[in-house]
Amino acid sequence: MSWANTTDRSSRTAAARKASHHTRFVDMAREQHPDATEQQIEQIAESLRKAHYTALALKSAAARRAKREIAEAARKREAQRQIEQYRPGSAAA
Repeated sequence: MSWANTTDRSSRTAAARKASHHTRFVDMAREQHPDATEQQIEQIAESLRKAHYTALALKSAAARRAKREIAEAARKREAQRQIEQYRPGSAAA
């Protein structure tokens, strides 16, 4: 019932999303730079966040590329099989 009564789901979950992602990178920044100021920690955390999501995007693109290449190879094998099926002197002809 709670979600049924929620008109703006994004704003309802915004604080939790910010806290979970934000604190993770702030904690990492503090570990790497214990003597940094809070402003520096925020900048480092933002850089860590951007680097993390860039790495995820690169992995995703590589996975999509690999999947596409596998599908293209399968299509080529099938086309070659069909061509060979209709060649003169082949067993299927």
